[in-house]
Amino acid sequence: MRIVILRSAIDDLIQGQAFYERQGEGLGDYFEESLSADIDSLRLFAGIHALVHGYHRMLSAKFPFAVYYDVVGDQIRVRAVLDCRRDPKRTRNRLRD
Repeated sequence: MRIVILRSAIDDLIQGQAFYERQGEGLGDYFEESLSADIDSLRLFAGIHALVHGYHRMLSAKFPFAVYYDVVGDQIRVRAVLDCRRDPKRTRNRLRD
């Protein structure tokens, strides 16, 4: 299966990376590497995660983030990568857009 990361999810990853880089030098790069590995694991595990707000939700292994995706044909489309510590209403509204 082919993974397609939508622009909205790329923006989420950039914001998350910048946030963690402000917390400590090199932490942003670690965040990016960890989330990239989580997303790559979808090649094996796409579709097994619970549906939340109409998308499959995979929790990150090392950070409090969730990857929201759907499977369409032979594509895994990553829609959003969101911080689980945020207000759940914000997450719901973001996934409706």
